[in-house]
Amino acid sequence: MSQKLALLGGTPVRSKPFTSWPIFGKAEEKRLLRTLRSRKWGRLDGSEVAEFEERLAARHGCKHGIAVVNGTVSLRIALLAAGIRAEDEVIIPPYTFFSTASAVIEANAVPVFADVELDTFNLDPRAVEAAITPRTRAIIPVHFAGQPADMKAIMALARKRKLIVIEDAAHAHGAIYRDHPAGSLGHIASFSFQSSKNMTSGEGGILTTNDAALAESCRSIHNCGRIPTGVWYEHHVISGNYRLGEFQGAILNAQLDRLEAQTRKRDRNGQYLAARLRRLPGIHPQKRPSSCTRHSYHLFMLRLDGDAFGAPRSAVIEALRAEGIPCSAGYGFSLPEQPMFRNKAFGPFLPNASARLDYRRVRCPSSDLICQQSIWLTQDLLLGNQGDMNDIARAFEKVYENRDRLIQWPRKS
Repeated sequence: MSQKLALLGGTPVRSKPFTSWPIFGKAEEKRLLRTLRSRKWGRLDGSEVAEFEERLAARHGCKHGIAVVNGTVSLRIALLAAGIRAEDEVIIPPYTFFSTASAVIEANAVPVFADVELDTFNLDPRAVEAAITPRTRAIIPVHFAGQPADMKAIMALARKRKLIVIEDAAHAHGAIYRDHPAGSLGHIASFSFQSSKNMTSGEGGILTTNDAALAESCRSIHNCGRIPTGVWYEHHVISGNYRLGEFQGAILNAQLDRLEAQTRKRDRNGQYLAARLRRLPGIHPQKRPSSCTRHSYHLFMLRLDGDAFGAPRSAVIEALRAEGIPCSAGYGFSLPEQPMFRNKAFGPFLPNASARLDYRRVRCPSSDLICQQSIWLTQDLLLGNQGDMNDIARAFEKVYENRDRLIQWPRKS
């Protein structure tokens, strides 16, 4: 006989909290205090950011790292460094955070949406190929939730059409594709260190590349247009001060020491949880292709087919939360439906192209369905032990056993 749902007055599966995030300790304190006392708090004076750039780039298979203030401006810098010009087209997925698109707009380029694969939630190479036009100059695949996109197919397209590939690796710290680290798979990559990310300093980002010319251009753009051979007040390109500060660099150096062990744990727990949950009707965890050597699991993501499961997603999420399992529905709608795109609220950007653009006509059925069916569990939940994963699985199983009680939820008074 099934247990009564906590939502209906029963005992929750879990009452204790999951792993607290962010994780820090003496290593962060030591580096921060050393930086504080050095009085060298800026990138141009201290050594923490320079050390971090070198270490993070090497960890992700790259020769160059350029640390910046966040993972949004890093994408824009990458586009500018790659030579993207006004009204060039950049292909991006519709299922990703707003910044992947806004960075393209702020580079005065046109975002073109290519749908994602329904099972992997990543950019569909077939949709990318169909979206290429004579104006296309770049592709930004997103390694969504920490699973690398199909980079072999995407890079083949890029070589054939002479396109730049910018990896949006905001979720992919420590992820590996065909035995190669995320961040080294395209021409240049962008990582984020925002507070929810698998490595964090509150805010921050970095660009990684093996292309010396791209790296030099990124360094100039992030440092007010300066070049190594120029004098201090000499500025060569449109640019700004996007340098990361030393306090953040200090935290990130300590966080980097934790990354390998944490990524291994997330990957192990994510695979175990997926195996448990896919036994339930209507539950479809993110499909993991054989090309994914290691998933970084910034998110544990699944689709819930309410008809097959026997209860609507909104009720399932509410029931899971009541059982002590933090979760959310993720994005409410695909990017082309964002008000900025529907209203073409691009500010001073794209003044000529805006008249011919109509994002209301864009159709991304896989992305739309994922928005309607997705459930997200955040990366910190996967830093626990197998008992924690069993609690998550038991909560899903309990909700499934009581699914008939949720069909009409919430009840009308």
